[in-house]
Amino acid sequence: MRRAGSEQQEEVRMGGLQRFERRLESMISGAFARTFRSAVQPVEIAAALERELDQNTQILSRDRRLVPNDFHVELSDTDLSRLAPYDSTLARELSDQLQTHAEQQGYVFPGPIRIAFEPSDDLTTGRFRIRSEAQAKVVGTASQTQVRRAIAMLEVNGTRHPLNPPGLVVGRGTDADLRINDPGISRRHVEFLVTAGRGQEPPTIEVHDLGSTNGITVDGHKVPRAALHEGSHVKVGTTTMTVRIVHDVVDPGAAGV
Repeated sequence: MRRAGSEQQEEVRMGGLQRFERRLESMISGAFARTFRSAVQPVEIAAALERELDQNTQILSRDRRLVPNDFHVELSDTDLSRLAPYDSTLARELSDQLQTHAEQQGYVFPGPIRIAFEPSDDLTTGRFRIRSEAQAKVVGTASQTQVRRAIAMLEVNGTRHPLNPPGLVVGRGTDADLRINDPGISRRHVEFLVTAGRGQEPPTIEVHDLGSTNGITVDGHKVPRAALHEGSHVKVGTTTMTVRIVHDVVDPGAAGV
């Protein structure tokens, strides 16, 4: 019975890849097929991306599993130059293919799917490599004034968010100042406490766990609270936040206005 189920899943997967290939052929002229005849095949990339999901799942519940949503497809310079005229179309089709695969398998993405094509010097024509990670969607509530007056910043999944006195709360809930769509993060997970320094002194920044389910890790150590400095890494769930001190603040006293 189990073998029959596995065979059926494989048939569904192969059918999906064949439909993906036909969609590309119908959308792009025959030049596309000729371009990739002796190079990396798009359907090979699609299959590898699906395997990347299957092999990197995190169980959320009986029916839900978290999977990566940020993908870097590394190619040789030759293959990358051949792909360049079609990369946006291919990325869009690959994203749709991954979304379909995820729905069939009960996978959950922590944020939007992102696929980037990059060169790699150690790869020859026809070979490729995929790197992936789960990057949660991040939503801040700071105003432009708060951003301009920031005395420190939090870098989270490629975004920057101001740290001003008295601080901010990070969590998954809608009442958090900085919302991160990471299943491992509590609704109100941590609080950053910020005090502006005097004159040219750097600000004082602390992080406190707000009784979260999974706790916090600061620079590799699990702690309930910690003092932070430039470059400190605070990990909550699967998400890492990095502290950056802003050194060119003209009027530090105005940051708390």
